[in-house]
Amino acid sequence: MKIVAAQLNFKIGDFDGNARKMVEYIQKAKKGGADLIVFSELSVTGYYPFDLLARKEFIRMTENAVAKIAKSCIGIAAVVGAPRSVETKNGNELYNCAFFLAGGKIVSFQDKTVLSDHGAFDESRHFKSNQKFQVIEYRGERFGITIGDDFQEYGSDAGRLNKNSSYGKSPTREFIKLNPDFLINISAIPFAWNQEDERKDKLCATVRKIKIPVLQVNQVGANAELIFGGNSLFINQNGEIAHELNRFEEDFRMVDTKNSGVVQLQEKTETIEKIHDALVLGIRDFFQKSGLSKALIGLSGGIDSAVTLALAERALGAGNVWAVLLPSEISPEHSVTDALELAENLKIRYDILPIQKMVDSFNEKLFPLFRDTQSGVAEENIQARVRGTLLMALSNKFGHILLNTSNKSESAVGYGTLYGDMTGSLAVLADVYKTDVYNLARFINRKGEIIPENTVLKPPSAELRPSQLDTDSLPDYAVLDKILFHYIEQNLSPCEIVSKGFAPELTKRVIRLVNSGEFKRFQAAPVLRVSSLAFGNGRRMPLVAKFPYDCHKS
Repeated sequence: MKIVAAQLNFKIGDFDGNARKMVEYIQKAKKGGADLIVFSELSVTGYYPFDLLARKEFIRMTENAVAKIAKSCIGIAAVVGAPRSVETKNGNELYNCAFFLAGGKIVSFQDKTVLSDHGAFDESRHFKSNQKFQVIEYRGERFGITIGDDFQEYGSDAGRLNKNSSYGKSPTREFIKLNPDFLINISAIPFAWNQEDERKDKLCATVRKIKIPVLQVNQVGANAELIFGGNSLFINQNGEIAHELNRFEEDFRMVDTKNSGVVQLQEKTETIEKIHDALVLGIRDFFQKSGLSKALIGLSGGIDSAVTLALAERALGAGNVWAVLLPSEISPEHSVTDALELAENLKIRYDILPIQKMVDSFNEKLFPLFRDTQSGVAEENIQARVRGTLLMALSNKFGHILLNTSNKSESAVGYGTLYGDMTGSLAVLADVYKTDVYNLARFINRKGEIIPENTVLKPPSAELRPSQLDTDSLPDYAVLDKILFHYIEQNLSPCEIVSKGFAPELTKRVIRLVNSGEFKRFQAAPVLRVSSLAFGNGRRMPLVAKFPYDCHKS
């Protein structure tokens, strides 16, 4: 059977736009001689609609859109993803569903079994788990449809992935019993730099066991925090990837389940390039899907704001990015010159707003209350809060969206000022550890210097007191980032981290900083997710809790 994988970028709740795009691609596939076209998981609604799924009018509009798409399926069939509502004596129940459309109508459907309840997902909040499996017969072929995690390692237990599932068997195993000619998997798999290869390896390993070709169609594009990488796959019956669609952009590929033809794979790409491309896509879609175009960035001369500015310029264009320098008397001269050089390299608008008079005014006003106390963090943070106030005033006045420049290392240990440098509508780098921020800078400079070399080489500093360095308050980032990765992404205990060679006192201190900084992250901007576990919806911790930091207590 000739099948088109339609890897497209959908907008949540844009029923007219999503349906129009799908109908356009259905006609394109039909003209190209395809028998079937396959779209991604929840393609009609966009992934993931969260509590919009609880609104009756949202479901009604979904149903209307599916009916509209079905009418275009004459002489060709389509698989589309959408919620399916079922009326029961206890009220309506929803299923995450793949609809099979042909002859101008809905012919069949398959619901999702293994609901995604990990990371940022909470599908069991909205959907029921499937208990029935069926193959679809079309033009002399028999195939099954799986959704997301349904296509898992052969023989594994669905209940292991989803403890709330009312159906505890592997959907893959159930379909094999029905003897299909091939399987389809529609997915919405967010990009995660530390999981991409594992995903492919598991898919191929499963296909090698079941000896049945599989077409996986993944969503592409970003919806706020979630960035979908595309990279859809057709895996032949030998478990070999025969077709691999583009990363981070829409793609359209016809495959033949009987003859995979010439192997078409993507070039090998370094991890840092994938992170770069994911962030550019995340920024671009955040603005475009929100009806926005202009970004504002506080440019300090440091590495984080430099990388954020370069990414924003690539996502939105130089004419849509505005950099503002906010130096105080503490700011070294090189910070201003480095920032200016970067702005000129990118050919973007920049302005300089010195803040010292405002800082002095705050200190003068607070002096009667601060008298007889030692100057410290409270006074230092006034600078950050003055900068945040000015940037938000510019954003408010001119409609530019302020991008936050905090990295994941700083966010993890609370090394940021609430209502100061944590201000912004989107945290571009807050899922990128500091060591990878430097790698991003080097990648951006790979064809010529854009970010000044001095910005990359100089020791990082918050510049809130004279001669301040990040290492005054934090361990070296090369060590810190490893401890953070073990604790956050890998969820290791203090004992397990210490067993990897890290000093017990340092490990305890870092974990204490992470746990005590939760209140700051709770108020932070949404984070562009590029790892398996980002702050925000992906990592939900109590604001008030007692939990052991010591190895001997854990």
